[in-house]
Amino acid sequence: MRANRGDQLLMHGRTVGQHDRTAEIVEVMGTKGEPPYRVRFDDGHEAVVSPGPDSVVQGRREPHEDKR
Repeated sequence: MRANRGDQLLMHGRTVGQHDRTAEIVEVMGTKGEPPYRVRFDDGHEAVVSPGPDSVVQGRREPHEDKR
């Protein structure tokens, strides 16, 4: 898994009833984009995580530009 600062980390719920969580990657602490990552959740909580196989990195979303 490789990520860049500003990417989104999607962590799927592992058990029934546990919801997916998303967090913004604010710091890549490993080499060449590898974990661990410092992330910020929607509620402002920050944590250092080493994501497992139930996680996906999504690239940062760029604003849509209309090219007409």
